[in-house]
Amino acid sequence: MKKKMSAIKQERLNSILDMATSLLVEKPNASMVEISEGIGIGIATLNRYVESREQLMVYLGMRAIDVVTETMNAIPMNEENCADYIPQLIEALIPLGDKIYFLDHDVSVGYNQEIEEADQKLREPILHVIGLLQEKGFFRPGISRDWILNVLYSLLFLTWQQVHEGDIAKNSAAALVVDTFFNGFKA
Repeated sequence: MKKKMSAIKQERLNSILDMATSLLVEKPNASMVEISEGIGIGIATLNRYVESREQLMVYLGMRAIDVVTETMNAIPMNEENCADYIPQLIEALIPLGDKIYFLDHDVSVGYNQEIEEADQKLREPILHVIGLLQEKGFFRPGISRDWILNVLYSLLFLTWQQVHEGDIAKNSAAALVVDTFFNGFKA
């Protein structure tokens, strides 16, 4: 999909994509000019990396999947101790809340077959762990694994947003999400 570029250009593109993702979470309908201004580069520079807003959205989707996949791959998963996986996953993914939100909410990403397939592949290990946790009694078995994952994604984004706005301390965010995810709000 992406044209081959040098490592330096790819690193610069990734930086642009990361800044654009955060901007588009806050202002989803931003134009290319607003995006370039919002991330502090000229429109000509942005156009050197992406030809259109549609292409930018595809690049953003693939970047989000790449970053989240890389992060998830670094977390060991042992089926016997699968309950340990979710807290580690939460801690690792909170800083990526904008990317998770983008993947889950941007309509243009949902119409791209390659992104949809990659996103489904990304979700498979988490869905598997959720199924194991249901078998072990951590979650009710009658609840859809997709629903549980979507709740987790929503918690991750909300936490990212709250940390970003200074409403939740960064060092206590993961514990709050883990507790909420496993226990809800019961007394």
